[in-house]
Amino acid sequence: MAETHAPMEMESDYATEFQVNQRVISLGEVAVYPAECQPLVFRRTAKLIRKADPEAYHLSLIQRGEGHVTLGKETRTHRAYDLHTSDTSRVWEIQTGREPLRFIGVEIPKAVLPLPAREADRVIGGRLSAREGTGALLAQFLTRMVADSRSYRPSEAPRLRTVLADLVAAVFAGALDAERSLPYETHRRTLALSIRTFIRENADDSRLDVPSIAAAHHISVSYLHRLFQQEGDGTTVGRALLRQRLEHARRDLLDPLLREMPVHVIAARRGFSHAAAFSRAFRDAYAMTPTAYRQTTPTTTGGGE
Repeated sequence: MAETHAPMEMESDYATEFQVNQRVISLGEVAVYPAECQPLVFRRTAKLIRKADPEAYHLSLIQRGEGHVTLGKETRTHRAYDLHTSDTSRVWEIQTGREPLRFIGVEIPKAVLPLPAREADRVIGGRLSAREGTGALLAQFLTRMVADSRSYRPSEAPRLRTVLADLVAAVFAGALDAERSLPYETHRRTLALSIRTFIRENADDSRLDVPSIAAAHHISVSYLHRLFQQEGDGTTVGRALLRQRLEHARRDLLDPLLREMPVHVIAARRGFSHAAAFSRAFRDAYAMTPTAYRQTTPTTTGGGE
């Protein structure tokens, strides 16, 4: 753990039988590491800083347990869905609670973060929330990255690193009400990711359309279209919305518990106002009708061995 972040002193009442589960997702200069460990104390001392300083910011999304963080003369307690921050160039101490601590850690060099150091330094040690706003978006991104990491290709690392750095910078800037300090590209990419997350979470609402997506983010329809064009993957806003609805419907069609639910009902619950339009869109996407697709899953029958 010390090698992942920076040299640290660590002690634990469980030292003789200490258990930690950690893996590292490397994104070049940036590292993400989900970890779970028994109660312990971390210390970053002035002596260790003089010995080695990678000049990086650390951020932890706490998923379970708590940590009591002392930075300078102030101690703050961070709990589940809080975002803890620290700096390898500062002295600090973290004492975890009595229960095992589970978190997703992020190590990001200061030079990589698209936010002036004078701004980022003001955030370190403060309590940031992962329950709402950009903090929630960052938490969702980290959680999905950890869950899907084994499916990523090495060529995707630069893109993921950029998105993660943008999100961390946006969280820091939001805490300072300093969004104007963010580069335009960082703001644009963060907004685009927020919109895609919004679409994914609200696609089942049949009232959701391009104008309502733009209105929810306080931007014009033309700027919304331009954001997606600048993403460069050829996906339009309307296509992104349709793709989410089709994917949700596809999963429903394969769900044994929904086997008796009519196709038109599945279409309606996934945001399609017209069954015929759903059937056409589904056939275009998956090269077969919804009914035929459903039949590709064998019917599960009961019975003993």
